[in-house]
Amino acid sequence: MNEILAQVLTVGTLAVILAKTTPILLAAIGGGLSQVGNILNIGLEGLMLVGAFAGIAIGAVTNPYVGVLAALGAGVLLALVYAVASLVFKADYIVVGIGTNLLAIGITVLLLTVLYGNAGVTPGDVKSVLPKIDLGPVGDIPVIGPIFDDHTILVWIALLLVPVYWFVLYRTRYGVHLRAVGEDEPAALAAGIRVLRVKFLSIIVSGALCGLAGAQLAMASVGSFTAGMTSGRGFIVVAAVIFAAGRPVPTLVVCLIFGAADGLADRLALGGVNSSLALLTPYVITIAALVIAALRIRAAVTARTRRGLAQLTA
Repeated sequence: MNEILAQVLTVGTLAVILAKTTPILLAAIGGGLSQVGNILNIGLEGLMLVGAFAGIAIGAVTNPYVGVLAALGAGVLLALVYAVASLVFKADYIVVGIGTNLLAIGITVLLLTVLYGNAGVTPGDVKSVLPKIDLGPVGDIPVIGPIFDDHTILVWIALLLVPVYWFVLYRTRYGVHLRAVGEDEPAALAAGIRVLRVKFLSIIVSGALCGLAGAQLAMASVGSFTAGMTSGRGFIVVAAVIFAAGRPVPTLVVCLIFGAADGLADRLALGGVNSSLALLTPYVITIAALVIAALRIRAAVTARTRRGLAQLTA
């Protein structure tokens, strides 16, 4: 037990947690943006998956940074399909999200087969790994340096997007309109807000960030693509979005918790703990988060109902 704890409780583990948090955080910011507009996008898994494939496929024949742009573009393209189906043709958001995930799985397996003759994984010579950023003297600072040194640029983008997300949400006209749409869509329409455009943009940005999340997932260390490699992380992101209710700081905190669970699962597996048991950890935390979120929402609805009844009685 002491040997396992010694291997898990290290500065290296914190660095792994930061790397594991990044794809979850990127996708959660995107999902949170659409959630604020009252769109629960459960297609985040599919958006991440196509981003991961595009990043590897394009990055392998060009360079990793072009691969990242391709991942972003792939996420936007699939998000466009989601937006048109749900906003233009008025299909149910949940149904379209399920369809988005299935479409992403089918497309990536088809492209793997057509391009590489293997429906499971890209060939060994198809690799694209994002370079790590060396912080120089900063990396030599005890404890802090090793945590933040040698990460991809997407890690820094994810961290910088948290204050950017807060600013957009609370200090811009678009953020005000998005929150108004999410809180009371008929009132927003009456106020002259272009609801369709506001929601459409939130979905497109969500797709772009999920594409970046997929790029980080595939290109940070492995550098290859495996069918279904998101492994349910998109649904973990949905849980984070629901729990944080689209708020920037809670989103960061919840994503760090999920990233810690994922990182610790890897470290426990390396320490000799049963790998299947260790890998259950993130999903157990996901279920707990959803239960807590459901209880919180129920309490809020009950309180709102009681206030309404009290006002009617008065």
